[in-house]
Amino acid sequence: MTEMTIRQADVKDVDAIYEIETLCFPDPWSRESLREELGKNPRAFYVVAEIGREVVGYAGLWWILDEGHITNVAVKPGFRNRRIGSQIIEAMLEHTGEQGIRHYTLEVRASNVSARALYEKFGFEVLGVRKGYYQVGHEDALIMWRHDSEE
Repeated sequence: MTEMTIRQADVKDVDAIYEIETLCFPDPWSRESLREELGKNPRAFYVVAEIGREVVGYAGLWWILDEGHITNVAVKPGFRNRRIGSQIIEAMLEHTGEQGIRHYTLEVRASNVSARALYEKFGFEVLGVRKGYYQVGHEDALIMWRHDSEE
């Protein structure tokens, strides 16, 4: 099997990220929104996972002072259950933690048990609920936080 690489994403990754978005989420971000995130948003930080030359997963984060709001984490169908999501999150947390982020938050669908378990593995815990947060299905979002110690 070809080795996986995780690197910082840039605007040339928009189409690959958009493809994963549409495969993974019922309410995907638009291609233009992703282009804005990767090309113009100074607070956005994205990483992609590549196997060979194929982008197979990604994660995004908004960087606000010492907080990181994780916007999306996704792995392309056919590449799941290979620890790719874990490696993406680990790389993102390591890099942004070295840069001063100490608090992380995200929203996750209440029904997404596998994603919740993944985040819990990294020390995230449910600390709130956003009722009817998701447009598709009007499902609740669980608000998860991770607080790292000051070093």
